[in-house]
Amino acid sequence: MSVMCWRCEDLNRTVLMLGDLCLYAEHPAADQHFTDIVGAGLALSLPVDIAPPGYGLPPLDDGDGEC
Repeated sequence: MSVMCWRCEDLNRTVLMLGDLCLYAEHPAADQHFTDIVGAGLALSLPVDIAPPGYGLPPLDDGDGEC
C-alpha cells in the first residue's frame, strides 16, 4: 500500500467520481440535469496545477494567448 499526499488523494477521488458519474449518465433512467450540474462542479474542482505528468489533464495556460 502506498501513501499519497492529500492533494493526490483528492485528485484521484475526483477523477473516480467523474468516472462513476459517466457510468451513471449512460443509464437510460439517468437524470441529465443532475449529471450536467455535478459533472461541471467536479470538473471545475480538478486541481490541474498538481496533476502528475501524463495524468491526461491539459497543461495550465502559460498566458501567451495560445491554446
